Amino acid sequence: QEKVDAYQADITYGTNNEYGFDYLRDNMVFSLKEKKQRPLNFCIIDEIDSILIDEARTPLIISGQAEDSSRMYALINTIIPVLIRSKDEEANKNNEEEDFWIDEKNRQIEISEKGYEKIERFLIEVGELGENESLYSPSRLPLLAHVQAAIRAHHVFVKNIHYIVDDGEVVIVDENTGRTMPGRRWSEGLHQAVEAKENVEIQAENQTLATTTFQNFFRLYEKLSGMTGTADTEAAEFKSTYDLDVIVIPTHEPIARIDMDDQIFLTKLGKYKGIIREIQEIQAKGAPVLVGTATIEASEELSYLLDQEGVKHNVLNAKQHEREAEIIAQAGSPKSVTIATNMAGRGTDIILGGNWQSFIEDIDSVSPEEMQRLKAQWQIKHDQVVAAGGLHIIGS
Repeated sequence: QEKVDAYQADITYGTNNEYGFDYLRDNMVFSLKEKKQRPLNFCIIDEIDSILIDEARTPLIISGQAEDSSRMYALINTIIPVLIRSKDEEANKNNEEEDFWIDEKNRQIEISEKGYEKIERFLIEVGELGENESLYSPSRLPLLAHVQAAIRAHHVFVKNIHYIVDDGEVVIVDENTGRTMPGRRWSEGLHQAVEAKENVEIQAENQTLATTTFQNFFRLYEKLSGMTGTADTEAAEFKSTYDLDVIVIPTHEPIARIDMDDQIFLTKLGKYKGIIREIQEIQAKGAPVLVGTATIEASEELSYLLDQEGVKHNVLNAKQHEREAEIIAQAGSPKSVTIATNMAGRGTDIILGGNWQSFIEDIDSVSPEEMQRLKAQWQIKHDQVVAAGGLHIIGS
């Protein structure tokens, strides 16, 4: 009833995921009286380019439990290491020595005839395929789906980039936000294949009951609008896909940010050494440093090298999400170094000098005198950081 009341209000505030899933649930009910949403009239989207462009094709899926195939996923997992992947996905498709190719852009795989033969021999040996049966047989198509999912799990989806293993469970990492998505699972057997790969408990497979994408859902609104600080570069796509015009509003204050030229390195190690050198130079001036990394893996690699150099720092990625507030609170303190994935991206407010209020959150009562003392200490740190040039951001 609470959700019905929320949708009946003049203004309903919520998340894109909640709206999308409620729409799917409404389309699964048997009576109009059971629907929760009102007609989709007008929508204002915060960070509109993130939702309508970056996550446009993100599937929203409501699924139900299918028959248990965990034993089959574990079995198929054992053959994947002996399959030979093409080294050159375009040039070697006629090479009879290779078993499969990867389309990395679309995250799909293609199995060669030699690969099919090798897989079929394996399945015959373990008794899952009859001597005269083929993976092409209609009754054996589920087996083929298991194989394709297993190859994708091993060669397309990478631990600490696309997912993490937390407390014996495979947890998806949102590539746009860098945050984990507990409870969300890949479909078409992919999640089970990744669980088999990581040797954790393989949970029951699901079957899709309803699905849509953010793009398809938000295009249902009669009127659509939104705000963001980074829409101008996507103006053509907003117009062609959603028939939305982008209007640039000038900033109220002059932009204080100074953008430096890119630096190009021949190797990843060379890049990391350059970053560490720059961190040490900025620290010497007393300014805080925020280093952005694309993946959890990259943040951990850089953290390891900083440890080797004796540089004290914090790491903010999906594995440390419990400490997010604590790390962000002090990321603007003098000489602090923070290595972060895109968790520290949109909407993150890093206060120069650190957040003095974070010091009193765990204190039951603070006297006015103590409050003034903390504010005075913060002001000194704030002025120190401003004098040192503010927050120094390095994109890696």
